[in-house]
Amino acid sequence: MNALPHPTPYDLLLSLPENVTGEILGGELYTQPRPSGPHTGAQSGLQTRIGEPFRYGDNGPGGWWILVEPEVHFIRDIEVAVPDLAGWKRGRMPTLPRDHRFEVVPDWVCEILSPSTAKKDRAIKLPTYARYGVPSAWLVDPDARTLEAFELRDGAWLLLTVLKDDDAVSVPPFDAVSFSLADLWA
Repeated sequence: MNALPHPTPYDLLLSLPENVTGEILGGELYTQPRPSGPHTGAQSGLQTRIGEPFRYGDNGPGGWWILVEPEVHFIRDIEVAVPDLAGWKRGRMPTLPRDHRFEVVPDWVCEILSPSTAKKDRAIKLPTYARYGVPSAWLVDPDARTLEAFELRDGAWLLLTVLKDDDAVSVPPFDAVSFSLADLWA
């Protein structure tokens, strides 16, 4: 009698219901429900404030892909992260992939923290992003109304700034424009 094959973590990820997001980090499948209103509001606000000038060149330099929840495959089907937002310089990734797998390391990632994901975002995802050489990362906390910006230096995260409330956001790699952090909470 033949044993049934065990599903891989990626098989399990693909079988998740639509209202659940999955990631494979360190060989383990992590799942979470779709985000709350404040999380989605901050994500949409950033998509507008960063996407328009950097993806579309509206009052900014253009030259980037800024995407919501891309499935980033650091190792195809083995190490898979889904940042809330990610950006790639078009010089490094001239076109979008034909399928759902993004296999080019992003130039920037942003995680929107929520009570159910903050620990994973800080303790598991940030080290994963550093291990694979993502140069810039932001953590946005809609409840605390903060933005933390990090730059990867010598394989470790350097905290560049912590912004709060209605501080002006003009932070690498998007320091060519400025907007109010309060725009994300409005």
